[in-house]
Amino acid sequence: ETGIVHLGLGNFHRAHQAVHTATALRHTDGPWGILGVASHSATVARAMRDQEMAYTVVEISPDDTRVTVPAVHTGALVATEQPDHLLDALAAPATAVITLTVTEHGYTFSPRTGGLDLDAPAVQADLRGDTPPRTTIGQIVRGLQRRMRTHARPVTVLSCDNLVGNGAQTRRLVHEFTQALPAAERDDLTPWLASAATFPNSMVDRIVPATTDTYRHAVATHLGVRDTVPVPAEPFSMWVMEDHFAAGRPRWENGGALFTDDVEPYELLKLRLLNGTHSLIAYLGALDGRETIPDATARPFITEAARAVLHDDYLPTLTVPADIDPDHYIGQLFDRWANTALDHRTRQVGSDGSVKLRQRVPEPALFHLRAGRMPHHLALTVAAYLCCVAPRPGFSPGPHATAMADPARKTLATITGRSATASGPPFVEAVLDSGLLGDGLSDHPDFA
Repeated sequence: ETGIVHLGLGNFHRAHQAVHTATALRHTDGPWGILGVASHSATVARAMRDQEMAYTVVEISPDDTRVTVPAVHTGALVATEQPDHLLDALAAPATAVITLTVTEHGYTFSPRTGGLDLDAPAVQADLRGDTPPRTTIGQIVRGLQRRMRTHARPVTVLSCDNLVGNGAQTRRLVHEFTQALPAAERDDLTPWLASAATFPNSMVDRIVPATTDTYRHAVATHLGVRDTVPVPAEPFSMWVMEDHFAAGRPRWENGGALFTDDVEPYELLKLRLLNGTHSLIAYLGALDGRETIPDATARPFITEAARAVLHDDYLPTLTVPADIDPDHYIGQLFDRWANTALDHRTRQVGSDGSVKLRQRVPEPALFHLRAGRMPHHLALTVAAYLCCVAPRPGFSPGPHATAMADPARKTLATITGRSATASGPPFVEAVLDSGLLGDGLSDHPDFA
């Protein structure tokens, strides 16, 4: 039976949460099937329906290929095509957990304030009640509103995205949306949210590249079946959560998940050491003409830069959890990045950098700057990012950088145009003044 509604039917969810859930259900059964909801693209949802909700996960390393079929989804729909079905699912009495992997960009928050971007046209439309709701936060709030009005059963909203304090941030955005509703709706929904909805923090970790024909061929070879939407993944997978669920949950601990009262040290470890270093590798690799992350890490100067940003700039800003051996963890990271069997593209890792770097660079950079130290390789991360997505006139960053998607490209192009005759520092100062990476870094001209 469906007990979980998941927003964001992408590769990461299908290779991470779905796999952990399937493993948990092999140990302890329960009504924890997952209804997967794609935001816009119907490709995966339609393929899964055509394949009776089955798909394969291809765990691949240089030494081995392992193919599994999670078989935990009960349905797949597309929010833009079936909006009322989505709201009904969020409001269904049997739905006890709403999970989401919509990327950092999917939360429609302001990079400068971290709060809900109330000026965004899609947010304004969702607040007016235009149908269907278009933003993730709007969909969640309208679904919870319908839930409260029909049966008012409690529910958990569990973010599985790379945001610092992702549960607390999701709760704050939901409450900011609610507070911006008309008074009658706001006053009706606010007390119910406070008593019936929980938002645990979580940390997720698995490298999941884009699907290519290589993986489709691997499935055909190993299982003798045709799968149009297999998911490639590295063997490593980690999931850490607060055990704060309002209406029950699967026994995810039997699927390898770790429950703790304090997720933040695990979040920061992953966001900075893995994700932050990963970004630097991607941008330097793309600028060096490297298509994949393993290609990039094979370049000695990129590995040297990655080790420097990790050890010198990120690691001093962390409290490593007691059950993590930092040397072993860092060794695993470089082994994972060097996994030549995974076609993890620099363009994929480098996309949406304006949102990703906001989570990864400012706080550790300010930690050093306020202590009188220059975090040179965090500065290099921002510089490499800007070279990729906001190249100066006359400079070509190459095809892999050009292919990176980024919501700030238009804003950065405007700044580039204004700074076309200026030297490098004024351009970077203008970027930092724009709030792209928050407000604090603009107070440190030496960083620019």
